Amino acid sequence: MTENQPDLLVFGRKLRSLRKAKGLTLQELGARVGRPAPYLSQLETGKREPRLLLTDALAQALGVTTAELLDGTVDDRRAQLEIAVERAQAEPLYRTLGLAHLQPTARVPDVALEHVVSLYRQLADRVERAAVSQEGARRSNAELRVDMRSRDNHFTEIEAAAAASLSTVGWQGAGAVAERTIIDLAASFGFRIRRVPDLPAQTRAVTDLRHGIIFIPQRNAAPTRTARSVIVQTLGRFALGHAEPVDFSDYLRQQVEANYFAGAVLVPASAAVPFLAGAKARHDLSVEDLKEVFYVSYEMAAHRFTNLATEHLGLAVHFLRADEDGVISKAYENDGLPFPTDSFGAIEGQRACRHWGTRAAFEAADAFDIHYQYTETPAGTYWSATHIEADEPPHHAITVGVRARDARFFRGDDTTQRHTSRCPDPQCCRQPSTDRSARWAGMVYPAPRQHTPVLTAYPVEAFPGVDMTSVLEFLERQATP
Repeated sequence: MTENQPDLLVFGRKLRSLRKAKGLTLQELGARVGRPAPYLSQLETGKREPRLLLTDALAQALGVTTAELLDGTVDDRRAQLEIAVERAQAEPLYRTLGLAHLQPTARVPDVALEHVVSLYRQLADRVERAAVSQEGARRSNAELRVDMRSRDNHFTEIEAAAAASLSTVGWQGAGAVAERTIIDLAASFGFRIRRVPDLPAQTRAVTDLRHGIIFIPQRNAAPTRTARSVIVQTLGRFALGHAEPVDFSDYLRQQVEANYFAGAVLVPASAAVPFLAGAKARHDLSVEDLKEVFYVSYEMAAHRFTNLATEHLGLAVHFLRADEDGVISKAYENDGLPFPTDSFGAIEGQRACRHWGTRAAFEAADAFDIHYQYTETPAGTYWSATHIEADEPPHHAITVGVRARDARFFRGDDTTQRHTSRCPDPQCCRQPSTDRSARWAGMVYPAPRQHTPVLTAYPVEAFPGVDMTSVLEFLERQATP
């Protein structure tokens, strides 16, 4: 619609409203302006554009000025609903519903049109909120990573809170924190632990503040290592004074802090730093050893290593978690590794270079052994160790690495695996070569696998993805004698 061209839907409905207000039929109005009734019907339904002379004649026949007929407003509620329905059906989002076109004829009651308009507006609003949520999630991740990098991923205040919590229950060990200590730690916060078979599917734990109980899955659903971390992550929210998150950014920050607290309790700095310093002196650093000595998952051991490596060992490091397709779900670096990022600076959801160890590990002869590799990148050469977590599907890779000059401190520095990455150059691995593209032009039609992208549409809720109805029903079942 140009500046001099009327909105055909609005013009048509206004023409109909004025005609009916005058008590004229299409035939009677047609007789006054010299046009047949079917022609005027097309004008009223917005399917035909009026000529200027005809517009003047219609205005005169209806007792209004041409300017009033073309002013782009319509006061009749029925006409407004018809316009809204037609406009909604013209939008791409509505067309994705695959519905037959609804013609808002006189036989369709106003209430039906009201429902269509209201339901579509609700749908459009939800889609818009999801898009805003996605953008906000990515911005929040990017902002949080800047903060983590500025601290070298070492949070002094959380380290202190974890040490104080362990001191409260008298822990002074040098290795893994015993399960009895974790139970005592929960008791120090006023909680007891209960394993149940029917925990809501969207939750890892549910805390009943009224009765002082932390519910976790039974051992067949949550192995001991997993249960230990879930309990301490839950306690971290109370140790760090977390309130109910006010938005996704707050939720994300709390998640990171609770996870950090769990790592600092289960892999205490007072025991881990001497252990790692000794391994560095022997040129035998290994995340695998940290995992076994402190009885945590490889991923938690890798996270904990990044917390301590720069602050206590003087090593800049990188960490990433990705699936078999290379889609990154977690990442951190302060050694300059050139991670892929989106326009917001977020890494999550981006695809790691196929030549990095994170992806090469899946193609190794023994994919479930530690995969060591040197990788040439535009930012320099890096060494990395990658472990594929296979405890539960889908499998994902955990990578910890350093600049090549620091590889001498790690087990596996003698690897002969060497790869070259030119990413972010698209010709590295994101786009096929020109020759190959030419050979297969127009001859390929892949059928994409359905999957859920990372960081797409976060529900606008205090606890994203959690069905609070099922959680409250669960708690009430537990409270029933």
